[in-house]
Amino acid sequence: MSKVVYEIVEHDGGWAYRVDGVHSETFATHDLARQAAERAAREQHIPGEATGIQYPDKDGTWREEVARGDDRPDTEVKG
Repeated sequence: MSKVVYEIVEHDGGWAYRVDGVHSETFATHDLARQAAERAAREQHIPGEATGIQYPDKDGTWREEVARGDDRPDTEVKG
């Protein structure tokens, strides 16, 4: 099973969470960024149907893959 770590960091004049080198949108406060990261981490645990997903990797290249609905990662929020 994989693990997704959400790290709270200063970004673009505010705060964001970063996952595998990719930043979220910017939030005004550390607390708002942490709340958003915790919400995203909780949503990672919700099972669903297998579906195609698209996402940018840390180099900005868009990737496509099929995500199994029952293959949920462990998550952690740091910062």
